[in-house]
Amino acid sequence: LADALGVSVAAVLIGENLGGAAAQAIAAGADRVHLAEHPGLRVFLDEPQAAVVADLIRSEQPEIVLGGATARGRALLPRVAVLVRTGLTADCTRLAIDPDSGRLLQTRPAFGGNLLATIVCEERRPQMATVRPGVFPVPVADPGRRGAVRRVDVSPARLASGVEWLVAGCREPR
Repeated sequence: LADALGVSVAAVLIGENLGGAAAQAIAAGADRVHLAEHPGLRVFLDEPQAAVVADLIRSEQPEIVLGGATARGRALLPRVAVLVRTGLTADCTRLAIDPDSGRLLQTRPAFGGNLLATIVCEERRPQMATVRPGVFPVPVADPGRRGAVRRVDVSPARLASGVEWLVAGCREPR
């Protein structure tokens, strides 16, 4: 998709102690990695992570934002889309770039899987979609590939959540 548009690929990694994950993302094809590490992001909570991603979208102005149609992606990306005031096509099984307009063509099953619908976001940006796992081949890692890593400042105010994490009846330490 990036090649069709002539743009670079950026990845967003969110969590705590992500170690070599940025290098792995670059080896897999990312040109840039935005690394948001903070102890408050150790446990997945969609509210704080959505705030971090929405802030990045506002500052970086990407044309397209993609995420996995996994449990986390299905919780996170709709919230991000609301925060940045754009649409989201969920559970895509095919993505392509329209050669005339440069818009993302987002194809997903409809009507119980009996029909495939291709959705185009004509007005809002970024164009956002979640993609089902296994739709695209896993890229072959190139450990010699180079890219940029940008550490994202995570404001403690962005970590606020209405959810309290409990583990086996014990509060998760913050």
